[in-house]
Amino acid sequence: MADTYRLSNQVGFNLRRANQRHVAIFSRHVDGMTPTQFATLARLYELGPLSQNKLGRMTAMDSATIKGVVERLMAKNLLTLRPDQNDQRLRIVELTEEGQAAFEAAHVQALRAREETLEPLTAEETETLEAILAKLV
Repeated sequence: MADTYRLSNQVGFNLRRANQRHVAIFSRHVDGMTPTQFATLARLYELGPLSQNKLGRMTAMDSATIKGVVERLMAKNLLTLRPDQNDQRLRIVELTEEGQAAFEAAHVQALRAREETLEPLTAEETETLEAILAKLV
């Protein structure tokens, strides 16, 4: 069995390598923002204010990760955090005007990063890849 196992043929290994490649490309295109920070801004731009817990779920981040991301974006004055009016246990995360502007500036760069990431694929292969990845999550 051990002689037939090839790490380079394993889905998890190849997904991690593809992600590492994309993160490197993203960092060249989107200045001063990580993919997780961008995802946070993107979800809030798309959906409006959310509880920090829901924002974490909507960006596929655990509670500790989203807490850190929110804190770093608040330090950049891109987000605000306030108690929910109906449930004081919840904290609502919202884009500031600066956060909205930062997303609007970065989203074009993020689309360029996406294009470069997918550049080796044909349009049909890109569509197939995205459909397969959607099935895996």
